[in-house]
Amino acid sequence: MNERVLISPCLSASLRPMSSPEKFEQIVEKARETIALEAETVQGLLSSIDREFVGVVERIYELKGRLVVTGIGKSAIIAQKLVATFVSTGQPALFMHAADAIHGDLGLIQQGDAVLVISKSGDSPEIKFLLPLLKSMKHPVIAMVSNPQSYLALQSDWQIMVPVAKEACPHNLAPTSSTTAQLAMGDALAMALMDLRGFRAEDFAKYHPGGALGKKLYLRMGDLVQRDRQPRVNPEARFNEVLESISKGRMGATAVIREGVLLGIITDGDIRRAIEKQVDIHSIIAEQMMSFSPRTIDSQALAVEGFRAMELHKITQLVVEENGNYIGMVHLHDILKEGIF
Repeated sequence: MNERVLISPCLSASLRPMSSPEKFEQIVEKARETIALEAETVQGLLSSIDREFVGVVERIYELKGRLVVTGIGKSAIIAQKLVATFVSTGQPALFMHAADAIHGDLGLIQQGDAVLVISKSGDSPEIKFLLPLLKSMKHPVIAMVSNPQSYLALQSDWQIMVPVAKEACPHNLAPTSSTTAQLAMGDALAMALMDLRGFRAEDFAKYHPGGALGKKLYLRMGDLVQRDRQPRVNPEARFNEVLESISKGRMGATAVIREGVLLGIITDGDIRRAIEKQVDIHSIIAEQMMSFSPRTIDSQALAVEGFRAMELHKITQLVVEENGNYIGMVHLHDILKEGIF
């Protein structure tokens, strides 16, 4: 699907191509060439998902400790991102910069940990200095490397090969295709572990309690109910009593309940329809105005489920029940103000 990118009027003038058509085409060609080359590099990683990769996943899954991820230069930045992905998907992990490791940070590694070393060449001085130290401390080493004949590949216990034929950099120097490939392979590792662990959306919510994402995963309908505000009337309630309950509850509706049993619901719309029919507002009672079988939802249902139910049935409030008992209502606005949509 093609999507239009909206540009603010105050910025659009400065973002218009000011160069010649030749320069414009040159820029477009280089950008597309970069994306195509990096996409080709990532596609080439499929051949590395082999028995060795499976063995690495199983070894990490069986760890008693954490996965310590390290690297130097741009690979260190990729290592930091991958640690963030690992810890948020259930894999205990820790970032350790390869340069800092030889100046005291080796103390971060504990018994039972394994070390994932990320490097394109596998022959950088820091990596060569670090590996013998890790081996002497008897920490298992996993290499994520492009060169199978490198010092890192040959000295590690397990290898994940990340072949990179060419960087997107015109001089084949700046890490571009290689870091993209490292990131993709690290994500593949994290997702394989996540799947093996049976990591669920509920588990994900434990690590993401903040923000809209967290709320989507843990906020429940019962959390949105204001327990001290439960609009309700008896079936025999008069017109004025019904209006007062709807007004005080500020939900646009009130529940009709007899001896704890939910019988129906009266909404603003029901009131308007009764008036349009020119009913005698002095004699009509709640039971005669209510809608039977109101839409209900359990208090443990996620707020996103409540929102979808409102969308499906084209309503603006849901009756919330807990163990089959009425505990209040949730209005569409209660969900929207949480900022999860």
